[in-house]
Amino acid sequence: MTTFLLLRHGETQWNAVGRLQGWRDSPLTAVGLSQAEALPARLAGEGVEALVASDLGRARETAAPIAARLDLAVVPDPGLRERCYGILEGKTWAEIERAHPEAYMRLNARDQDFAVPEGETGNQFRDRVLATFDRLAAIHGEARVAVVTHGGVLGIVYRYACEIPLEMPRTFNVPNAAFNRVRIEGRRWTVEAWADVDHLPVGALDDT
Repeated sequence: MTTFLLLRHGETQWNAVGRLQGWRDSPLTAVGLSQAEALPARLAGEGVEALVASDLGRARETAAPIAARLDLAVVPDPGLRERCYGILEGKTWAEIERAHPEAYMRLNARDQDFAVPEGETGNQFRDRVLATFDRLAAIHGEARVAVVTHGGVLGIVYRYACEIPLEMPRTFNVPNAAFNRVRIEGRRWTVEAWADVDHLPVGALDDT
């Protein structure tokens, strides 16, 4: 059984203004940096044995204080990236609705077979995320592993563990820099803690 201590990256400049990030990046805001600085203390009592992060800049920037204070090396893993939204990345939802109305409609309809040009379908994204966590569980065995990743990735993990179809609207929160704990044992995934933000100095934005 592998215990994953799952963390969404800190607030970014594009989070703050509602721009879709996907595989593109924007730096952490001052709030995001303070959120990242609060994470090592939250993890201090969790017995973390390894630290893995998405290779995107916002996740690596969030992981850096954890690595420094817990004396762990950050292992970058592209399998932990956010969903790729192709040509829509960097745009707000209002801009997407105006410039790409079909993509806007199909994403809002939660069409999991729809791929934005140069992007992933929802089903492709799910399969990538689940395969990544299966691989990490096989590598780390019974260890306790901190993972810094993205809102969409965490959404896939929660839905799989709780058997919520991708087509269903999201009814759970995925705040920036929140603490989540999930145990994986074969095909059994158990959520032990979710969306804990008590360690944060200020409120956190939910994933959009």
